[in-house]
Amino acid sequence: MIYKTDYHIHTLYSDGKAWPEDYINHAIEKGMSEIGFSDHLTLTDEQQDWSMKPRLLGEYIERIEKLRQSVPELSVKLGLEVDYFPGREEEIHKVISDLPLDYIIGSVHYMGEGSVDLGPEYYENKDIDRLFESYFLLIARAAGSGLFDLMAHPDLVRIFRYYPSVNAEPMYRLLARELSSANVAFEVNTNGMNKPLKDFYPDRRYLHVFREEGVDVCVNSDAHSPARLGQYFDDAYRLLVNAGFSEMVTFNKRRKNLKPVTK
Repeated sequence: MIYKTDYHIHTLYSDGKAWPEDYINHAIEKGMSEIGFSDHLTLTDEQQDWSMKPRLLGEYIERIEKLRQSVPELSVKLGLEVDYFPGREEEIHKVISDLPLDYIIGSVHYMGEGSVDLGPEYYENKDIDRLFESYFLLIARAAGSGLFDLMAHPDLVRIFRYYPSVNAEPMYRLLARELSSANVAFEVNTNGMNKPLKDFYPDRRYLHVFREEGVDVCVNSDAHSPARLGQYFDDAYRLLVNAGFSEMVTFNKRRKNLKPVTK
């Protein structure tokens, strides 16, 4: 039996559609061993409506701590998804370093003033080859920052089905090597199936690259509603096994452990 985990879940504290408690029955029905809440924390100059207000961090942490004590049949983990901004590493570190988290997910949504996932218009009149190269360099820099335990949707730039004209494998190889060097995991994010992409992140054609470079992996739903928790996981597990993975990573108090994965 696969030890099922889902560490990428959003609630009403950021852009989710339900409170943490609303996910519990769904997680048990899905046969989850562990779930983790990881609401957005985006430290921009202006508050983003899809991100948690920093003043609510204490309430969020207290609520998850109470929830984990109330459901002994399910291991409930506490995390955050934190946006990476180059040059602001010290500021991010000051906010997150002393929080009692089980893991911190790093993500790259912003490139310059725009976010790559808010609409296809971001990609219009841009050099797609250069855009992909810049995105991969940025997420590799985030992985090497020392801030994060896990990188979210590592090729989010695929969301609107734009693709480079060149062979993308060197970009994935560069990222995988940086993840391996920094001892940072990546996720197979199944929520891409609900986006224009209609596929997982990262590109399934390059999963073997992460395995060859020795990068730890887990499967996450990036659920914004209870019904999407654990969505498409059986397909994701099969992809990992076919790519040569035999283990998946788990998190507890910022420490990693490994569990076997089979078809």
